[in-house]
Amino acid sequence: MPSVAVVGAGELGGSIAQALVAGGTASRVVLIDATGSVAKGKALDLLQAGAISGHHVRLEATGDPMAVAGCEVVILADVADAARGEWRGDDGFALLGRLYHYSSGAPLILAGPSQHELVSRALGELHVPHRQIFGSAPEALLSAVRAMVAAEVPCSPSEVGLGLVGRPGGWIIPWSEGTVGGYAITRVLTQARLARLEGRCAQLWPLGPTVLGLAAARAAEAVLIGSRRAFHVLTMARPERGPGGPLTSRPVCLGPIGIVEHLTPYLSSRDSVSLDTLLGD
Repeated sequence: MPSVAVVGAGELGGSIAQALVAGGTASRVVLIDATGSVAKGKALDLLQAGAISGHHVRLEATGDPMAVAGCEVVILADVADAARGEWRGDDGFALLGRLYHYSSGAPLILAGPSQHELVSRALGELHVPHRQIFGSAPEALLSAVRAMVAAEVPCSPSEVGLGLVGRPGGWIIPWSEGTVGGYAITRVLTQARLARLEGRCAQLWPLGPTVLGLAAARAAEAVLIGSRRAFHVLTMARPERGPGGPLTSRPVCLGPIGIVEHLTPYLSSRDSVSLDTLLGD
Protein backbone atom coordinates (compact mmCIF):
# COMPACT_ATOMS: atom_id res chain seq x y z
CA MET A 1 0.00 0.00 0.00
CA PRO A 2 1.95 3.10 -1.22
CA SER A 3 1.98 5.68 1.58
CA VAL A 4 2.94 9.35 1.53
CA ALA A 5 3.48 11.44 4.66
CA VAL A 6 2.78 15.18 4.47
CA VAL A 7 4.43 16.99 7.38
CA GLY A 8 2.64 20.26 8.07
CA ALA A 9 -1.09 20.98 7.85
CA GLY A 10 -0.94 24.61 6.75
CA GLU A 11 -2.21 25.89 3.40
CA LEU A 12 0.62 24.20 1.52
CA GLY A 13 0.26 20.90 3.38
CA GLY A 14 -3.49 20.90 2.76
CA SER A 15 -2.94 21.55 -0.96
CA ILE A 16 -0.46 18.66 -1.16
CA ALA A 17 -2.83 16.27 0.60
CA GLN A 18 -5.71 17.31 -1.66
CA ALA A 19 -3.60 16.80 -4.80
CA LEU A 20 -2.43 13.38 -3.60
CA VAL A 21 -6.00 12.32 -2.89
CA ALA A 22 -7.15 13.52 -6.31
CA GLY A 23 -4.22 11.80 -8.03
CA GLY A 24 -5.04 8.42 -6.55
CA THR A 25 -1.50 7.01 -6.91
CA ALA A 26 -0.95 6.86 -3.15
CA SER A 27 -3.23 4.47 -1.31
CA ARG A 28 -2.58 6.13 2.04
CA VAL A 29 -1.85 9.75 2.97
CA VAL A 30 -0.72 10.65 6.48
CA LEU A 31 -1.09 14.32 7.45
CA ILE A 32 1.22 15.22 10.35
CA ASP A 33 1.17 18.43 12.35
CA ALA A 34 1.92 19.33 15.96
CA THR A 35 -1.56 20.86 16.02
CA GLY A 36 -3.19 17.48 15.62
CA SER A 37 -6.72 18.87 15.67
CA VAL A 38 -6.04 20.95 12.53
CA ALA A 39 -4.54 17.96 10.71
CA LYS A 40 -7.50 15.80 11.70
CA GLY A 41 -9.94 18.48 10.55
CA LYS A 42 -8.35 18.73 7.10
CA ALA A 43 -8.12 14.97 6.76
CA LEU A 44 -11.79 14.65 7.70
CA ASP A 45 -12.75 17.31 5.16
CA LEU A 46 -10.93 15.43 2.38
CA LEU A 47 -12.40 12.13 3.54
CA GLN A 48 -15.95 13.49 3.43
CA ALA A 49 -15.35 14.88 -0.06
CA GLY A 50 -14.57 11.37 -1.23
CA ALA A 51 -18.27 10.60 -1.62
CA ILE A 52 -18.41 13.33 -4.30
CA SER A 53 -14.98 12.95 -5.92
CA GLY A 54 -15.00 9.16 -5.81
CA HIS A 55 -11.49 8.80 -4.38
CA HIS A 56 -10.59 5.80 -2.26
CA VAL A 57 -7.40 7.04 -0.59
CA ARG A 58 -7.00 6.18 3.08
CA LEU A 59 -6.46 9.37 5.11
CA GLU A 60 -4.86 9.58 8.55
CA ALA A 61 -3.89 12.52 10.75
CA THR A 62 -1.60 12.75 13.76
CA GLY A 63 0.70 15.07 15.67
CA ASP A 64 3.51 12.50 15.93
CA PRO A 65 6.36 12.85 13.38
CA MET A 66 7.27 9.20 13.99
CA ALA A 67 4.26 8.37 11.82
CA VAL A 68 6.51 8.84 8.76
CA ALA A 69 7.96 5.39 9.52
CA GLY A 70 6.88 2.98 6.83
CA CYS A 71 5.92 5.70 4.33
CA GLU A 72 7.50 5.48 0.87
CA VAL A 73 7.72 9.29 0.51
CA VAL A 74 7.92 12.12 3.05
CA ILE A 75 6.97 15.69 2.07
CA LEU A 76 7.89 18.63 4.30
CA ALA A 77 5.38 21.48 3.98
CA ASP A 78 4.24 24.25 6.34
CA VAL A 79 2.96 24.67 9.88
CA ALA A 80 -0.77 24.86 10.57
CA ASP A 81 -0.05 28.14 12.39
CA ALA A 82 -0.26 30.61 9.49
CA ALA A 83 2.03 33.08 11.29
CA ARG A 84 4.92 30.60 11.13
CA GLY A 85 4.52 29.52 7.52
CA GLU A 86 6.68 26.83 5.96
CA TRP A 87 9.16 24.81 7.99
CA ARG A 88 12.60 26.43 7.83
CA GLY A 89 15.44 27.73 10.02
CA ASP A 90 16.72 25.81 13.02
CA ASP A 91 13.26 24.47 13.91
CA GLY A 92 12.82 23.15 10.39
CA PHE A 93 16.28 21.63 10.39
CA ALA A 94 15.68 19.87 13.72
CA LEU A 95 12.41 18.45 12.40
CA LEU A 96 14.05 17.39 9.16
CA GLY A 97 16.70 15.53 11.14
CA ARG A 98 14.02 13.59 13.00
CA LEU A 99 12.14 12.80 9.80
CA TYR A 100 15.33 11.53 8.18
CA HIS A 101 15.94 9.26 11.16
CA TYR A 102 12.38 7.92 11.32
CA SER A 103 11.80 7.50 7.58
CA SER A 104 14.48 4.83 7.03
CA GLY A 105 15.68 5.88 3.59
CA ALA A 106 12.42 7.20 2.13
CA PRO A 107 12.88 10.10 -0.31
CA LEU A 108 12.40 13.53 1.30
CA ILE A 109 10.65 16.21 -0.75
CA LEU A 110 10.76 19.80 0.48
CA ALA A 111 7.79 21.64 -1.01
CA GLY A 112 8.25 25.21 0.24
CA PRO A 113 9.74 28.08 -1.80
CA SER A 114 12.19 29.01 0.98
CA GLN A 115 13.37 25.54 2.00
CA HIS A 116 16.49 25.45 -0.19
CA GLU A 117 18.61 26.18 2.88
CA LEU A 118 17.20 23.07 4.57
CA VAL A 119 18.14 20.97 1.52
CA SER A 120 21.67 22.37 1.65
CA ARG A 121 22.04 21.78 5.41
CA ALA A 122 20.64 18.26 5.15
CA LEU A 123 23.22 17.39 2.52
CA GLY A 124 26.11 19.00 4.36
CA GLU A 125 25.32 18.38 8.05
CA LEU A 126 23.06 15.34 8.11
CA HIS A 127 24.86 13.71 5.16
CA VAL A 128 21.59 12.76 3.53
CA PRO A 129 22.38 11.08 0.17
CA HIS A 130 21.81 13.61 -2.60
CA ARG A 131 19.42 11.26 -4.41
CA GLN A 132 17.19 11.05 -1.35
CA ILE A 133 16.36 14.74 -0.83
CA PHE A 134 15.28 17.53 -3.17
CA GLY A 135 13.05 20.58 -3.43
CA SER A 136 9.99 20.48 -5.69
CA ALA A 137 9.36 24.25 -5.97
CA PRO A 138 11.25 24.65 -9.30
CA GLU A 139 8.68 22.41 -11.02
CA ALA A 140 5.95 24.70 -9.71
CA LEU A 141 7.75 27.79 -11.01
CA LEU A 142 8.25 26.20 -14.41
CA SER A 143 4.54 25.38 -14.55
CA ALA A 144 3.69 29.01 -13.82
CA VAL A 145 6.08 30.24 -16.53
CA ARG A 146 4.61 27.84 -19.08
CA ALA A 147 1.13 29.11 -18.22
CA MET A 148 2.23 32.71 -18.81
CA VAL A 149 3.81 31.81 -22.16
CA ALA A 150 0.63 30.00 -23.19
CA ALA A 151 -1.45 33.07 -22.32
CA GLU A 152 0.91 35.27 -24.37
CA VAL A 153 0.87 33.14 -27.56
CA PRO A 154 -2.01 31.96 -26.92
CA CYS A 155 -1.96 28.16 -26.78
CA SER A 156 -2.28 25.29 -24.32
CA PRO A 157 0.42 25.16 -21.58
CA SER A 158 1.06 21.55 -22.60
CA GLU A 159 2.43 22.84 -25.91
CA VAL A 160 5.11 24.94 -24.20
CA GLY A 161 8.52 23.34 -23.72
CA LEU A 162 10.89 25.17 -21.36
CA GLY A 163 13.66 24.41 -18.88
CA LEU A 164 14.79 26.06 -15.65
CA VAL A 165 18.14 26.31 -13.88
CA GLY A 166 19.41 28.39 -10.98
CA ARG A 167 17.87 28.79 -7.54
CA PRO A 168 15.83 31.31 -5.50
CA GLY A 169 17.27 34.74 -6.10
CA GLY A 170 18.81 33.71 -9.42
CA TRP A 171 16.46 31.78 -11.69
CA ILE A 172 17.56 31.33 -15.31
CA ILE A 173 15.08 30.35 -18.02
CA PRO A 174 16.87 29.24 -21.25
CA TRP A 175 14.45 31.04 -23.55
CA SER A 176 16.58 30.38 -26.65
CA GLU A 177 15.99 26.63 -26.22
CA GLY A 178 12.24 26.93 -25.59
CA THR A 179 9.56 25.65 -27.93
CA VAL A 180 5.87 26.30 -28.55
CA GLY A 181 3.97 23.61 -30.41
CA GLY A 182 7.25 22.14 -31.63
CA TYR A 183 8.53 25.47 -33.02
CA ALA A 184 11.37 27.49 -31.53
CA ILE A 185 9.90 30.06 -29.17
CA THR A 186 11.98 32.77 -30.90
CA ARG A 187 10.03 32.06 -34.10
CA VAL A 188 6.68 32.38 -32.31
CA LEU A 189 7.38 35.46 -30.17
CA THR A 190 9.31 38.58 -31.10
CA GLN A 191 12.28 39.65 -28.97
CA ALA A 192 10.22 42.54 -27.60
CA ARG A 193 7.43 40.20 -26.49
CA LEU A 194 9.96 37.75 -25.03
CA ALA A 195 11.65 40.53 -23.07
CA ARG A 196 8.29 41.68 -21.69
CA LEU A 197 7.39 38.09 -20.82
CA GLU A 198 10.72 37.54 -19.10
CA GLY A 199 10.14 40.60 -16.94
CA ARG A 200 6.71 39.37 -15.91
CA CYS A 201 8.01 35.88 -15.11
CA ALA A 202 10.66 37.37 -12.82
CA GLN A 203 7.81 38.57 -10.58
CA LEU A 204 6.22 35.13 -10.14
CA TRP A 205 8.41 34.07 -7.21
CA PRO A 206 7.42 33.13 -4.53
CA LEU A 207 4.47 31.07 -5.65
CA GLY A 208 1.17 30.25 -3.96
CA PRO A 209 0.29 27.03 -2.12
CA THR A 210 -1.90 25.51 -4.85
CA VAL A 211 0.77 25.22 -7.56
CA LEU A 212 3.49 24.38 -5.00
CA GLY A 213 1.29 21.66 -3.54
CA LEU A 214 0.48 20.16 -6.90
CA ALA A 215 4.15 20.09 -7.91
CA ALA A 216 5.12 18.32 -4.68
CA ALA A 217 2.29 15.80 -5.06
CA ARG A 218 3.21 14.99 -8.66
CA ALA A 219 6.86 14.55 -7.68
CA ALA A 220 5.79 12.14 -4.91
CA GLU A 221 3.68 10.17 -7.37
CA ALA A 222 6.63 9.98 -9.77
CA VAL A 223 8.74 8.54 -6.93
CA LEU A 224 6.07 5.93 -6.17
CA ILE A 225 5.61 4.67 -9.72
CA GLY A 226 8.97 5.54 -11.31
CA SER A 227 8.40 8.11 -14.04
CA ARG A 228 10.15 8.64 -17.36
CA ARG A 229 9.06 12.26 -17.33
CA ALA A 230 11.67 14.89 -16.44
CA PHE A 231 10.94 16.88 -13.27
CA HIS A 232 12.77 20.10 -12.42
CA VAL A 233 13.88 19.92 -8.80
CA LEU A 234 16.30 21.71 -6.52
CA THR A 235 19.32 19.45 -6.07
CA MET A 236 23.11 19.45 -6.13
CA ALA A 237 24.54 21.34 -9.08
CA ARG A 238 27.56 19.05 -9.45
CA PRO A 239 26.71 15.64 -7.90
CA GLU A 240 29.60 14.06 -9.76
CA ARG A 241 32.01 16.08 -7.60
CA GLY A 242 30.81 14.43 -4.40
CA PRO A 243 29.02 15.80 -1.30
CA GLY A 244 28.65 19.54 -0.80
CA GLY A 245 28.57 22.32 -3.31
CA PRO A 246 25.84 24.70 -4.48
CA LEU A 247 22.26 23.82 -5.35
CA THR A 248 20.44 24.45 -8.58
CA SER A 249 17.28 23.51 -10.39
CA ARG A 250 17.89 20.79 -12.94
CA PRO A 251 15.81 18.14 -14.73
CA VAL A 252 15.85 14.67 -13.18
CA CYS A 253 14.05 11.35 -13.43
CA LEU A 254 12.41 10.15 -10.21
CA GLY A 255 11.85 6.68 -8.79
CA PRO A 256 11.68 4.71 -5.51
CA ILE A 257 15.14 5.87 -4.38
CA GLY A 258 14.33 9.50 -5.14
CA ILE A 259 16.49 10.94 -7.93
CA VAL A 260 17.21 8.08 -10.31
CA GLU A 261 19.02 10.09 -12.97
CA HIS A 262 20.34 13.64 -13.30
CA LEU A 263 19.67 15.00 -16.79
CA THR A 264 21.89 17.62 -18.38
CA PRO A 265 19.99 20.67 -19.67
CA TYR A 266 21.22 22.23 -22.89
CA LEU A 267 22.20 25.85 -22.29
CA SER A 268 23.38 28.57 -24.62
CA SER A 269 26.82 30.06 -23.99
CA ARG A 270 25.19 33.09 -22.36
CA ASP A 271 23.06 30.97 -20.03
CA SER A 272 26.02 28.72 -19.17
CA VAL A 273 28.09 31.74 -18.15
CA SER A 274 25.19 33.09 -16.07
CA LEU A 275 24.78 29.76 -14.30
CA ASP A 276 28.51 29.37 -13.64
CA THR A 277 28.59 32.87 -12.18
CA LEU A 278 25.61 32.11 -9.97
CA LEU A 279 27.19 28.88 -8.74
CA GLY A 280 30.56 30.49 -8.19
CA ASP A 281 32.38 28.31 -10.77
